[in-house]
Amino acid sequence: MRNLMVFIFLFLALVSSCSASKNSMLKELKNYKPDSQPLYDSIVHLDSVFFEAYNTCNLDKQAELYADSIEFYHDKGGLMTSKKALLEATKRNICGKVTRELVKGSIEVYPIKGYGAVEMGLHKFHNNTEKEGSPAHAGKFIIIWQHKNNDWRIKRVVSLH
Repeated sequence: MRNLMVFIFLFLALVSSCSASKNSMLKELKNYKPDSQPLYDSIVHLDSVFFEAYNTCNLDKQAELYADSIEFYHDKGGLMTSKKALLEATKRNICGKVTRELVKGSIEVYPIKGYGAVEMGLHKFHNNTEKEGSPAHAGKFIIIWQHKNNDWRIKRVVSLH
């Protein structure tokens, strides 16, 4: 009986600490401040350049910003590791059919020492073949940017809907 009471006490303490951790983590996310404002500004600018190219089907600009060894993880579509196949799929499935809208104020950028940066945020995709004003739900994204030879390239993408 004593062991059961100790177990229950430890379990409740663990649950309580997890709840407190979750609350402090949510507060931290709401109070996000970039470690480096210049890095944040650069990545937000690159995000806008890439998605302007995405929304206007500028495949050359997209190809320029993707690393040759891109890894694109999509929760519905799986993993793509071919830059050529990714661009062909974009041309076939996205161009003229889908546009991306960034959820304002959602981007967070963190430096990765000696490598580049990680960008996280929320965005919505609008199906242009549907009636205007159709609801679009926000999805999460993570982009790993590699900084090499004074150039930024998208190395990895995780897209969740």
